[in-house]
Amino acid sequence: MKFWSTGNKTASQGPRRLWLDLGDLGDLVNPAGPHEQWQDHGLGLLRTIMHREGLLTDIASTRAVTSWRELRKQIKGYDQLFMNIRSYTFPVARRAAQIFKEVNPDSVIMVGGMHATVALDELEAIPEIDHIVQGPGEKIIVELARDPGAFPRVVLGVGAASMAEWPMIDRTLWPRPASKHLEKTFHWPLEPECGWGPPPVVTLLTSRVCPWKCVFCNESSYVPNMGRRPVEMVIEELNYLDDHYGPIGSVVIHDSMFFQNPSWLQEWIEKYPRKAHRPWPYWAAGRADTVRQWPDLFEALVKETNWDTISIGFESGSDRILRMLNKECTEEDNYFAIDLINRIGDELEAQGRKAPVIWANIMLGIPGETHEDAFKTMRMVKYMRRVMPSISFYAPYPGSALGYQLIAEGKSLMSKENYHRYPDDEKVKGVDYQFYRELLAGKYDDEVNRGLDPILQQRPGVFSAALIKA
Repeated sequence: MKFWSTGNKTASQGPRRLWLDLGDLGDLVNPAGPHEQWQDHGLGLLRTIMHREGLLTDIASTRAVTSWRELRKQIKGYDQLFMNIRSYTFPVARRAAQIFKEVNPDSVIMVGGMHATVALDELEAIPEIDHIVQGPGEKIIVELARDPGAFPRVVLGVGAASMAEWPMIDRTLWPRPASKHLEKTFHWPLEPECGWGPPPVVTLLTSRVCPWKCVFCNESSYVPNMGRRPVEMVIEELNYLDDHYGPIGSVVIHDSMFFQNPSWLQEWIEKYPRKAHRPWPYWAAGRADTVRQWPDLFEALVKETNWDTISIGFESGSDRILRMLNKECTEEDNYFAIDLINRIGDELEAQGRKAPVIWANIMLGIPGETHEDAFKTMRMVKYMRRVMPSISFYAPYPGSALGYQLIAEGKSLMSKENYHRYPDDEKVKGVDYQFYRELLAGKYDDEVNRGLDPILQQRPGVFSAALIKA
């Protein structure tokens, strides 16, 4: 049996299979920003597993076309379609499924991803979709592709017990940038610079799922926690990518929560500087309460492993809101982490080294939030000495406790028609979004500055450009 899988035509004696990468039209042609160019690790993992078992597929992407007509031409002649659907790609996936069945009426469409678990009814309502996998798919994708008729329409996924069982993703199976301009800066099959470190960038995962239960997050409802990827495997992959596609400029560790499991982190401190080709600077996420719980471990990670962009989900500077979000962090935790990072930065700069920057995740527009709660949050942002604010309006996605509550109460302005992530979208009924726009534009700077040190008051109070997708 002979296959070709590098273009949009696959010759074989068996089914012609297509993976469709999802995102807004044109994001791999002329993207609005760097994060629209990130590659899908779920697609990469499952496609790698299929290819290792001889089930070769082609790749197409809604991000690589600028019209549905263009996509229609690329997807004609296939027998099977696979899509990994997140809530914010649901509208794109629904339209793609309709077009695929129009041009391939005898085909089979198989989908999975987070939205299949948190909003099954919305996928079941799409008649073009033949099989829906809930939960992880790495232990079921091969058999499903070989004989989809042996499975019911809704399939319970099977995942690995540990990420140690995962193969290294073949990054050449990810879609390519779709314009000459983007090709120059993308560094495919690695990824482009996004403001966190020099290119080329390697994105990877070392852990799966955050064990905390914040009411705004739906991740824990998707897949159960699983064993973390061994430190040695992570370093080996980085060295391999550096040898074959590098030199690597920086790394983005996409874990929802990198700073957990102290024994793993201690091993990372011991081995990453010594065994990696070099300790590439990296972006990774932590929590204010665990920074406070393990301050020495945190400081060693920052100083010894080049963790120079530290993402922390502060969310709010108000204890009242933090309790509402079940964040399990306090104002005091947040300020402890900020003070520690400020001090570490001062010490490193005194040594002539680069100070770490906080990628500060901030949430506004939370139902029940008062003006004073919002002022406290922005006051906290101005307190950070070296910060890249990442501010979003709260979004009630299905799968999260608060999201389900607001959907049930009819207060959500999000639906299957507008699951998208535009920064200034109004997402919840009854929230005064005009106040928040004025707050980010600096209109209430006098209130925000109240109680701040005079030096901190001089910092810019306009954060409109920091508003990002939720």
